[in-house]
Amino acid sequence: MNAPLPPAHGLPLQRLDADQWQRAKPLLDDSWIEQEPRLAAALPVVLARDVGLDWHKAGTFRHHLLGVTRTLQLWQQPEDVKLLGLLHSVYGNAFVDLVKFDANSERSKLAAVVGEKAEQLVFEFCTLSRAQFVQKVLAGQIEADGAVVLDHKGAPRRVEPYTVAAFIIVSMADTMEQWFSWQDDIFSSFPNVPQRSQKAHWMASLWPGPMRPSGRMLSQIASLGLALQHPGLKGLLPVPPVFARCTQGLAPAADAAAASLYWSVIQQDQPLTDLDVATGVLEQAVQLNPWVGEPQMVLAQLYLSAGRNADAQAAADSALQAFSEWGNAWDKRVQWDAWVAWTRILQQHAQNGNWPERLDKLNNVALKPE
Repeated sequence: MNAPLPPAHGLPLQRLDADQWQRAKPLLDDSWIEQEPRLAAALPVVLARDVGLDWHKAGTFRHHLLGVTRTLQLWQQPEDVKLLGLLHSVYGNAFVDLVKFDANSERSKLAAVVGEKAEQLVFEFCTLSRAQFVQKVLAGQIEADGAVVLDHKGAPRRVEPYTVAAFIIVSMADTMEQWFSWQDDIFSSFPNVPQRSQKAHWMASLWPGPMRPSGRMLSQIASLGLALQHPGLKGLLPVPPVFARCTQGLAPAADAAAASLYWSVIQQDQPLTDLDVATGVLEQAVQLNPWVGEPQMVLAQLYLSAGRNADAQAAADSALQAFSEWGNAWDKRVQWDAWVAWTRILQQHAQNGNWPERLDKLNNVALKPE
């Protein structure tokens, strides 16, 4: 994380890191993957299995696989880990019934495309218990050398340190790409999910629900990131830039409160005539959770409406930094690239001091060439 900015409102905002933004910018174009030879070679093989037709949480399975891979690209992961992201559920797993390759007969076919190292990561990610893996990591049950020992079919199974680091990083990206309020309900308390009646909880079952950001999973992602500081895992893979390079946690209560405060503004549960209450609520949300961009972006727009251009630029810069670190949206109502685009519009108007006075003129705003 960059040195915090010291604006008048004292929020824990980040400076925009030009290098991080330049890594994120090419990924706004979906064709970025075509410039990555091994990913580009694997993509048609995956697409040929109709992943674009399959539902997956906040979109299609294709959308999910590419979104996870985009984050891993942004996090500068090696090829085998990015390929794991692209293929991480293709053999199926305990969480989804999608099976795009038969683990009993098609492993060699997939290995011929992606290499044996990447295929082995994919196979283990799909066939070992991910719930048990997450439970062990969150509980700190990591061996001195960085390995994790799982119970697999009634026998101990050692997961090697490099694989542990890869699974943690891909799990962070995987969760961030897909999780929103619908899963907070149907998959409540993950990784210790209770069995509940679908009929009794019919309202929670209705997809996609209100599309609130998750009120609990970001703190879990932060805890997974902290596990990468284990001496046996340090240095095995590039550390994701989120949560100050995985050195900071997020308390569950702060995660929940920040999401609730943010959503109260989005749902217009605050006074609508003046800006002061909504602004204060969002500032508190950012204080509690400074690690995602959406609350900071909305706050930047409120600052612009109040004529606070310097504060608006600081908030927009920080929001763009967060979006550039994640490569996926926390608020799933629109996709990551749309959040980035609107943030850049706010950023430019803050710099130029020309935010529209008239409501209808918001329809005209456009990003000016840099």
